Amino acid sequence: MRTALLQSSGRPGSVDENLKVLDEAADRAAAAGAGLLAAPEMFLTGYAIGDDIARLAEPADGDSADAIAEIAGRHGLAIAYGYPERDGDTVFNSAQLISAEGVRLANYRKTHLFGCFERDHFRPGEQPVVQAELNGLTVGLMICYDVEFPENVRAHALAGTDLLLVPTAQMHPYQFVAESVVPVRAFENQLYVAYVNRVGREGEFEFVGLSTLAGPDGVARARAGRGEELVFADADPVALAGSREANPYLSDRRPGLYGSLV
Repeated sequence: MRTALLQSSGRPGSVDENLKVLDEAADRAAAAGAGLLAAPEMFLTGYAIGDDIARLAEPADGDSADAIAEIAGRHGLAIAYGYPERDGDTVFNSAQLISAEGVRLANYRKTHLFGCFERDHFRPGEQPVVQAELNGLTVGLMICYDVEFPENVRAHALAGTDLLLVPTAQMHPYQFVAESVVPVRAFENQLYVAYVNRVGREGEFEFVGLSTLAGPDGVARARAGRGEELVFADADPVALAGSREANPYLSDRRPGLYGSLV
């Protein structure tokens, strides 16, 4: 499945403008043959927007989800995006996957919140593995800091995830995560990892870009720079099956030895 990574911070604070950016990217991605467009963490509203997070938060089935479903259907590709999700009085840092037919396939709430900023504005999610079937692949969702916990990604591998989508807001000086950790996660778990980041300065944060789609051989199939960019790479189920057959990491595990981890 040809996958497009939208490396952009959009227009922080403006949902309408971010929907326009997403629509334009979907048009370009569809023209390039992509079946999936992935946008960064909190793309719908912006990340460092303070109390506007709560003001702009929407239900998973809210107006913006409907608007993105319309964009997906009109361009004929699936879309994954980050947003602040409101559930009653609670706000989660969430990511949602909508199909090319405009159907909501999966919604994930970030389980590991990073720093005081996130802990002040969000409640952590409690479901570590969220998946959906898309174009012959089992697609999983997590968000940014979550991928830095090896147990999280291993749980996806054991649940059969083929392509792990990771909308992120990776900031300076932690660019080694995009450069090194993400390809290693893909290799050690024998899956594809699409890590799609914000860029530039936003409030107190400087986002580093470097979005990547890493394959099960640990090689980056696509790597963005430090600016706004739309990059493409393929998640190939045939190549994935061959890699899993050749690499014994998962079959050589000895779970009986790992009880101390929990």
